Amino acid sequence: MKDHFRQSMAWLHTWLGLLFGWVLYFMFITGTAGYLDTEIDRWMRPELPAARYPLPQDAAIGQAQRYLQTHAADARRWSITLPIDRNEPWMRVSWQAARGMPPAASGNAYLDPVSGQRLETRDTAGGQTLYQMHWRLHYLPDAVSLWIVSIATLVLLIALVTGIVVHKKILADFFTFRPGKGQRSWLDAHNVASVVSLPFQLMITYSGLVFVMFSFMPLIATAWYGPGQAGQDAFLDEVFPPLVSAKATGRPATLVSLQQVHHDAQSRLRAKPIGALEITNPNDAHARVQVVGSFAAGPLRATDILAYDGVSGEWLSARRPWQSGPKAFRDSMLGLHEGMFAGAVLRALYVLSGLLGAAMIATGLVLWTVKRRQRVERGRGTPHLGLRGVERLNVAVVIGLPVAIGAYFWANRLLPVGMAHRAEWEVHALFAVWLLMFVFAAVRTPARAWREQTLLAAIVFASLPILNAMTTPQHLAHSLLAGDLAMAGFDLVALGVGAMFFGIAWAARRRQRQRAPW
Repeated sequence: MKDHFRQSMAWLHTWLGLLFGWVLYFMFITGTAGYLDTEIDRWMRPELPAARYPLPQDAAIGQAQRYLQTHAADARRWSITLPIDRNEPWMRVSWQAARGMPPAASGNAYLDPVSGQRLETRDTAGGQTLYQMHWRLHYLPDAVSLWIVSIATLVLLIALVTGIVVHKKILADFFTFRPGKGQRSWLDAHNVASVVSLPFQLMITYSGLVFVMFSFMPLIATAWYGPGQAGQDAFLDEVFPPLVSAKATGRPATLVSLQQVHHDAQSRLRAKPIGALEITNPNDAHARVQVVGSFAAGPLRATDILAYDGVSGEWLSARRPWQSGPKAFRDSMLGLHEGMFAGAVLRALYVLSGLLGAAMIATGLVLWTVKRRQRVERGRGTPHLGLRGVERLNVAVVIGLPVAIGAYFWANRLLPVGMAHRAEWEVHALFAVWLLMFVFAAVRTPARAWREQTLLAAIVFASLPILNAMTTPQHLAHSLLAGDLAMAGFDLVALGVGAMFFGIAWAARRRQRQRAPW
């Protein structure tokens, strides 16, 4: 009975992993890369100065208000993001155009917090786009993307649980790796990557489901609050109660000094960090200012938010991080998933665990083909179309995706700085190169495609520091001497990734010479 149950779980584990493995691999790679969005943003915006934080906020807020009054006085919403930590290392302002105005009237800018001058920088999709890709699949409608990601996440949770059931010796698998043994080596690699990072995989998968629960399980809210948009609005208003009404009157009024509001907020928050100011209806008699704390202050993805009258500066209301037990549980899951609170060491562990998750999926996909290819070579099967297709899809996804991400960084340096829709073309370059990798894998034998695409990935990443030195003054030596760790770190990581792919390409070539099954 137990063996039959375990075999059933093994079947479920295998086929769910195969059917959704490529989507999950994409999510893990883009999510892990996107977790380093600040460092990627730094490299993709070489015009920015090295990050300096925290800085005195009072003067910076005054400079931001003056800039927005000059350049966006008629906007219906302002946002000021303050440089307080690694997650927000530069001061940014943004504004939303008044209703009826074209989208081009909205905008954003990086500001020097001391002089208030705009820091000119190239238009780029940056690291945040990679982060968003792991839950908002590019080119797909949001609703379709959300459902695909939600189902894939649920499948991953099932695959993790069934994987635990299947392994009789889960602790022994932690210490077992036998290289050069074909199918056995791939199974060992899959087991090690899975077991080493299992707590992280369970956390990141479950918390990912919590992220999408309102969309993935809408009937729960419908049962309590009623159907349609009215029920949805009632549910959201109770879970996320609005602080104050913010409907414009159309009567002009002078906006209060945001420095004055900041002073009062500091006294109320008692030295807690302030991350942003949100101004609704600036220069209107019904202006409102919200002072937002730091979402990176702890694992709870919630913070203090204070609301003020935007004309008199009077404090109106507050929303505290803790509102109820269920919401605190949700906020803690979201905070753990995003990991914004993590210091350098914990952040490195997040990245390592994310890469192990990608390796877990990749080795599982390869194991499926190796096992069936060995059966064919032993005369116990035929190389059916499904096997040949999966072999080529594995190459195009497991290696082709990193090649495409490398091309994304190349596009950042090679596209003209003044090009229209430049950020969009960076993303187009990523997917165009990825499509080429699919074509490449389709016309080559799997063994050759593995070796050649891996070598291409090595060249693409290892040459990024050279490309950077040729196109900007922010070369590796300059960054190291200037103490610009984010810029230097990107170049060093690119060299490391290139070296890793060179190693894989060398191993693939050696295996092919030995005629070992790949």
